[in-house]
Amino acid sequence: MSITAEEKQRLIKEFATTEGDTGSPEVQVAILTSRITTLTEHFKSHKKDNHSRRGLLKMVAQRRKLLDYTRAKDEERYQALIKRLGIRR
Repeated sequence: MSITAEEKQRLIKEFATTEGDTGSPEVQVAILTSRITTLTEHFKSHKKDNHSRRGLLKMVAQRRKLLDYTRAKDEERYQALIKRLGIRR
């Protein structure tokens, strides 16, 4: 239910704001979005997996907090990020 190391490195490269950037909100939101998508697919065939569902809800909340932070700091960065990831507000 986790993403592979290669997928994570690809996301870091794609969403990094500077060289070697792994902690910016954009990178963190991109990684969380990938993990959320993977878990959502998992629940289509494992409907009763409530332990993982709790983890999913925690990830969604963390992503929401990071998006709120980005929006408060820079509205243009926020709009560009949700557009790139295809997240609806």
